[in-house]
Amino acid sequence: MADWGPVVIAVILFVVLSPGVLFQLPGKSRVVEFVNMQTSGVSVLVHTIIFFGLITIFLIAVGVHITTG
Repeated sequence: MADWGPVVIAVILFVVLSPGVLFQLPGKSRVVEFVNMQTSGVSVLVHTIIFFGLITIFLIAVGVHITTG
């Protein structure tokens, strides 16, 4: 049996929190920009911190487990 919970959560968060794909925080001209397909170093840092916080909450505090087999 394999635990696919961490893999699925990490992939979903990576796609959703990629800077510039759905939103960028902070944006170039505004605080939040949507679907601009551009990024900056500060935006990558902010999205990394948000990713780490959410994955910690989902995997450690909530304990998401998806088992197969």
